[in-house]
Amino acid sequence: MMKRTAKRTLAGLLAGTMLLLTGCGGAPIETEVLNGEVVQDLATTPLTVEVLKVGKADAMILTTDQHTVIIDCGEREDGLKLVDYMESIGRTTVDCLILTHYDQDHIGGAAKVVSYLDVQQVVAADYEEDSSEYKKLVKAMDEKGLAFTIPEEPLTFTLDDAAFTIYPHESETYQDGFDNNCSLVTRVTHHSMTLLFTGDAMEERLAEIMDIGDCDFLKVPYHGREIANLPDFLDAVTPEHAVICTSKSELADSTMEALEDRLVETYVTALDGTITVVSDGSSITMSAAGIEE
Repeated sequence: MMKRTAKRTLAGLLAGTMLLLTGCGGAPIETEVLNGEVVQDLATTPLTVEVLKVGKADAMILTTDQHTVIIDCGEREDGLKLVDYMESIGRTTVDCLILTHYDQDHIGGAAKVVSYLDVQQVVAADYEEDSSEYKKLVKAMDEKGLAFTIPEEPLTFTLDDAAFTIYPHESETYQDGFDNNCSLVTRVTHHSMTLLFTGDAMEERLAEIMDIGDCDFLKVPYHGREIANLPDFLDAVTPEHAVICTSKSELADSTMEALEDRLVETYVTALDGTITVVSDGSSITMSAAGIEE
């Protein structure tokens, strides 16, 4: 891998800290009176996260009332799975494609997603990778006139009634797992619910975000492998629900024990299949498609 020497290129409506305010598709606006003033808030519409079963890889599609965000794209053969799912829900536009880092099990399908869908922005980690998957992604983006958006500081935008913040890595070097520790971390606030997506963050990266705040849902980092300070991180962010994107061989007993000890409702793609997470703004529910025998 190579550290980027070219400085950040902004795409579409993203510029430094991005604020993209959108309507709510005609849904009624909630109002309340606070200190004698009328305060308006967007009406609650569901936020859905589809966590695809793609081996040990990560591939997640987040949908609000009118908008779509994809976090990672699995392996090379998984790109069309993402495209097929989008077609199944009648959507062709991806408002933001977040690539946490450039390992093949996170960007393998990204070239197909960019080629087949109308991707508006691609937010990515601040380094380059000498791999065929990375080169195919860059080529697909060039053909669509897209450039990476590389955040220097937390990048914030709002889609319908969900507020997104993307946190870049803080260190220039890591003692172990450079690519993994460069993972972008995404925090989504949907009314009173908070969802946290941690890519493949390892021990040093988790230490950087230890004070990120509480969450209701956690995408467990690093495919559920053992991380020394994961118990400390769980105590810091206190999730009630969690999903692990992994294969059976990658899943560490210590990770499951840490979640079980804290009574975190946990689903695992290798054991439960594709997982659907739904926030209604005040609670989160999870369901699984199951594994076909």
